[in-house]
Amino acid sequence: MKNTIFTGSATALVTPINNRGVDFDALEKIIDFQISNSTDALVICGTTGEAPTLEDNEHLAAIECAVSVTKGRIPVIAGTGSNNTAHAVMMNKEAEKLGADGVLWVAPYYNKSTQRGLIEHYRTLAASTNLPAILYNVPSRTGSDILPATVAELSKIENIVAIKEATGDVARTVDIISRCGDAIDVYSGNDDVIVPMMSVGAKGVISVLSNVMPLQTHEMCELCLSGDYVKAGQMQVQLFPLIKALFCEVNPIPVKTAMNLMGFEAGELRLPLFEMEDANLELLSKEMKKLNLI
Repeated sequence: MKNTIFTGSATALVTPINNRGVDFDALEKIIDFQISNSTDALVICGTTGEAPTLEDNEHLAAIECAVSVTKGRIPVIAGTGSNNTAHAVMMNKEAEKLGADGVLWVAPYYNKSTQRGLIEHYRTLAASTNLPAILYNVPSRTGSDILPATVAELSKIENIVAIKEATGDVARTVDIISRCGDAIDVYSGNDDVIVPMMSVGAKGVISVLSNVMPLQTHEMCELCLSGDYVKAGQMQVQLFPLIKALFCEVNPIPVKTAMNLMGFEAGELRLPLFEMEDANLELLSKEMKKLNLI
């Protein structure tokens, strides 16, 4: 059995950006808000953090900021994945130097890979760091699917300890767990199926929702971990309209907009991401008002 990085809810943090670059003052406030509202871990510079459009110096400075502000209170997991294996190796080494507690490796995008190529890519990344690593499977964005048989092979590597499974397919989770047992932890990568995935053995979620509702997302996971799936399911249903609104446009456009509406100064989006359409903004605001977020 491998060491678990976290159980419960990890927030896939937005990256506050202004016309000067990353707004570290705003990032510190967001991190403090997360910790004070019981978030179990933080993921910095993932997809929600606009990693593809961060310069390397910004990316690494954001990791450093998260480690510094968190002060070991909860794990900090750094997004270091890439479709360039050599670049991901470099980012792994830098994140380890900066004091990250773990790393998150998105499946190679655009150039994609065969399953054999994925195995060699991840073997190379694992050999470059002592940090525990979470695979990140999100075929809808990358065009690359880490199949359950491949996950099983990768679970044999000591520091590959988990997978963020973002297909939204509960049966996929069952398949992975049936193949891997306790050799790898599974986290939901989709807020709309947190409870269904945890009911079959997922350890928690890496969440977009928890940017705006960290305490409630944590509590929903805690209910699952304690076996109270009735109450957890009720929360899942209650929060579903907001979750849907947070994905009415490509992530992180809605959630970053939501953070700004809540007064967190999450700042602007970087092209090619752009501000929300008026109709979608109205929908998002409506659902946030229902839950007294604004």
